[in-house]
Amino acid sequence: MQTNELRRGPRMAQAIHDAALRLLVERGYDGLTIEGIASRSGVNKTTIYRWWPSKDAVLAAALTASDALALAIPDTGSLRGDLRALARRIAELVTDPATAPIAGALLAAGADRPQLAVVAREFFADRLLQERAMLDRASERGEVAAAVDPRSLMDLLAGAIWFRVFVRGEAPTEADLDAVVDTVLYGLDGRAEVG
Repeated sequence: MQTNELRRGPRMAQAIHDAALRLLVERGYDGLTIEGIASRSGVNKTTIYRWWPSKDAVLAAALTASDALALAIPDTGSLRGDLRALARRIAELVTDPATAPIAGALLAAGADRPQLAVVAREFFADRLLQERAMLDRASERGEVAAAVDPRSLMDLLAGAIWFRVFVRGEAPTEADLDAVVDTVLYGLDGRAEVG
């Protein structure tokens, strides 16, 4: 890498990441190209290829560096309140036109896109670490047993929302989100007091 490139590296990388995510939103995964990223970012495509071997690698780097899907973990004082707030934020992220295509790219990361699959796994592992604090607080308050598996709980909650949006093509309503939270917390027997 040339001396000038070294100095401009972080700024150039940010421009490339921003361009990749904007193009993903505008054109979808199939419309995302290295040529398009180069044109939008103002960075030569040979420089992009020097840093990343493919559009998947660029997108993986952009997703890792971006705070577009940032998720503040709520602390409402109750597990149900925390899960309701978290469910609403997840629903916003996967339905907002600015972030839904980004979330969709993470969801689509499969065997045929190994670099994106790695990023998706890292992304969700990091989320789980953040969400674990919410469950630890609930355990300290006596709302949930310490043995509850955070991954299963969050898979049920977030998975229901992602499935509703990306598979069924429906935006969840407030009542839908409350029903998901209550089912995750209390099961299907309907005997739990909900407040």
